[in-house]
Amino acid sequence: MNIPSTYNLKPAFQRLLMPAMQALRRWGISPNALTWMAIAWSGALGWMFVQGFDDPRWYFAIAAGLLLRMVLNALDGMMARHFEMTSTAGAFLNELGDVVSDALVMWPLALLPGVHPGWVGGLLWLSALNEMTGVLGGWLKGERRYEGPMGKSDRTLVWGLFCLLLGAGVEVIQRVEQGIAVVMVCIVLSTFIRIRKALKP
Repeated sequence: MNIPSTYNLKPAFQRLLMPAMQALRRWGISPNALTWMAIAWSGALGWMFVQGFDDPRWYFAIAAGLLLRMVLNALDGMMARHFEMTSTAGAFLNELGDVVSDALVMWPLALLPGVHPGWVGGLLWLSALNEMTGVLGGWLKGERRYEGPMGKSDRTLVWGLFCLLLGAGVEVIQRVEQGIAVVMVCIVLSTFIRIRKALKP
């Protein structure tokens, strides 16, 4: 049984981005440049989250900004494959950039009142582990693994919904640790699914 994931929407999402990819290529922008943009933008989103402590309207900006981050994350790989611009350095940057970007976006959770930093550390560690299992699937079987209910795009969706709730003034901060626990369980499930898929003959 396949567990639903936002990754299932990736083909349709990529088709929508084809005109943008063609335009970026005409402008001379490289896939690696897009990856660096995504990392820098993730740092900006983390900064916005901190600003939201004083002005909750920032959380709406983060929710919209996460869509831009997803666009950049999709475009770098699309451009590299479509225009045969793949490289070992680009692969390193892409995979490590995803882990760094996740950390930059989510670390401010540790600053919320009543949230123990250990929960956030565990969340970031499991997110990195989940990405590593996907990469190992590609190394061992020649196909990167994206399965599971809490991959990168799913975590981005959850983060965006959380920011929308904060911006709307919904009292969710007292439930943050419980929410993190649920996300962590889903990440562990995703990780085991990817390992199982990679081990299949």
